Amino acid sequence: MLNVGKIENGIVLDHIHAGRSMSIYHHLELNKLECPVAIIKNARSNAMGKKDILKIETELDINLDVIAFIDPDITVNIIKGGELVEKRGISLPREVRNVIKCNNPRCITTIEQGVQHMFYLADTRRKIYRCSYCDEKYTEQENEW
Repeated sequence: MLNVGKIENGIVLDHIHAGRSMSIYHHLELNKLECPVAIIKNARSNAMGKKDILKIETELDINLDVIAFIDPDITVNIIKGGELVEKRGISLPREVRNVIKCNNPRCITTIEQGVQHMFYLADTRRKIYRCSYCDEKYTEQENEW
């Protein structure tokens, strides 16, 4: 059995749907950190069958909107002095910036350089986002988390 020790100070992202941890790692740019980062893939879970876990051993201001967009079922655990001091659930963000790209070839984000890719949450139940510029629909099924 794999044993990854506890962290003293930092963040543990738990209950990540299996296979999505690398997307979170990429979008949060965790590769740029100088601290230890543990990625646990396909860990056994009674509730989920299998899950991923990310352990980041540093105090860090992370973009919860990015995490919630990728997987709104994640639990964010804040660790200080080796103890859990805060446990947060997250929910779908109302807006996401520069996480996904518009697929509409006529959208200004495709034509113009440097324009932020912005999407707003159009349907919470079905996880549908729409481009803030051209209203092109984006759904989770289009992504390969």
